[in-house]
Amino acid sequence: MNMNSMQRPRALLADDEPHLLRVLQDRLLELWPELEIVATVQHGLAAAEQIGLLQPDIAFLDIQMPGLTGLEVAQGIEGATRVVFVTAYDEHALSAFEHEAVDYVLKPLKIERLQLTVDRLRRTLANHSAVAVNASDGNAASIVPLSDATQLAKVLAQLMPRIASPQPTLRHLRASRGSITYVIPVEDILFLQSDEKYTLVRTVEHEYLIRSSIMELASQLDPQCFWQVHRGIIINVDHLLSTRRDDNARLYLQMRGHDGELPVSRAYMHMFKAM
Repeated sequence: MNMNSMQRPRALLADDEPHLLRVLQDRLLELWPELEIVATVQHGLAAAEQIGLLQPDIAFLDIQMPGLTGLEVAQGIEGATRVVFVTAYDEHALSAFEHEAVDYVLKPLKIERLQLTVDRLRRTLANHSAVAVNASDGNAASIVPLSDATQLAKVLAQLMPRIASPQPTLRHLRASRGSITYVIPVEDILFLQSDEKYTLVRTVEHEYLIRSSIMELASQLDPQCFWQVHRGIIINVDHLLSTRRDDNARLYLQMRGHDGELPVSRAYMHMFKAM
């Protein structure tokens, strides 16, 4: 958790319906006056960017948004940001979200359900603040329980096939090396990595740059072959050579034809349990 959140919790709201975004903000501030709304966005790509930049304590994510769905945004979250999904899909929400690690609110908003969510978040953030204090005394190794990230990963795995909108699958990428633009078959790609305003495309032979963000590319690549393993890294699992864990249980990947290692975020480590 951010140290600032021990004083005042911070939240980001993402929904492509401006009216609902305003209603959610007003209701949250009514129920939780000390909450600071650090950003409101109407696009999945903007939500992913702002979460990475601002590291809010909480992200309220509409499941259906342009650019990236709320599920895809949640899949790329790093750090301690907790997720609350905003959804009109009651049948999905009731089966997947009834636990403390991931919550939901339904459209149209009901004040009683939102109050329950606020109460849960207050309780959880207070507990994490206590863990942070203990950690400063050497009594705890982690501020954010691993169980939270694991639970979120399980919910996303359950919901992604049912809710996420199908996207066209890229077969080729147009990428630059120097002043020349190349057409690269996606099966030749080892991995993609964020590089400020660009995305680095790595093949066995060369590195290229592409202007599209890694979030935009993630929604267009075949998820069976291209796995997001970090907020800024997507690998082609067909080129995965080996995995390695260090003394702190952090996971690293070795790709065929590439000397360096790629880190795996905690939220994605479950994907490699069978390896």
